[in-house]
Amino acid sequence: MKRTAGIPSHVAIIMDGNGRWASSRGRPRWMGHARGARTAREVVAHCARLGVKDLSLYAFSSDNWKRPREEVGFLLDLFASHLESQLAELVQHGIRLSIFGRRDRLPDALVKAIDVAEARTAHGRRMHLRVAIDYSSRDAIERAFAAGDQPEPETQHQLLPPVDLLVRTGGERRLSDFLLWECAYAELAFLDVHFPDLSTNDLDVVFADFAKRDRRYGAAPKASESVRQVENDAADVPAARPVTHAQRKL
Repeated sequence: MKRTAGIPSHVAIIMDGNGRWASSRGRPRWMGHARGARTAREVVAHCARLGVKDLSLYAFSSDNWKRPREEVGFLLDLFASHLESQLAELVQHGIRLSIFGRRDRLPDALVKAIDVAEARTAHGRRMHLRVAIDYSSRDAIERAFAAGDQPEPETQHQLLPPVDLLVRTGGERRLSDFLLWECAYAELAFLDVHFPDLSTNDLDVVFADFAKRDRRYGAAPKASESVRQVENDAADVPAARPVTHAQRKL
């Protein structure tokens, strides 16, 4: 599918604020995660429609094991059930799914669901959806360099394509160990909205802002742009007062 003009090729999203969304409504945190899963489905569909080629979602960091046992257990069960319920839709729309991060600490049932989903969607070409589970970017970088010329499979710790746009919801302004290497030249968008409330209109506003950004990757502006900027700057400078011969210092 052809990408809409100005749409980034690789979008990464830190899906933050599920628990706070629920707490602000007097509900248990797990309800925020359940609502966030619905939002994630809408985000995936919208990005695919716009022609995004790579979409990476931060679902569960390696540091999230520090959360209450009940919450962690719910999240892992939610991942497994969501994989199974959305599999047919991913296949139908040509979306390839990959899960990246550690798998040795995940429940066997979840690992099996991941294997099935990746195998069933392997031929998808419309968009590559990657979901980070038990993921640490620093750990991935260390393992990638340690592997040298024999990198591990992408679903484990291989570095991903460069990120064009990183979006974080929930009001925080940090990367939280997500795709640090890949975000070297990424444009950043931090939204105050909690992830369950993220709308497709919010994404459209972010994409429109991205389309206006001048991405030079460290290079100088093009000559035409430089001339135009000099002309604009000159127009803003007041005209110099003529200097007479008497005023000149010899």
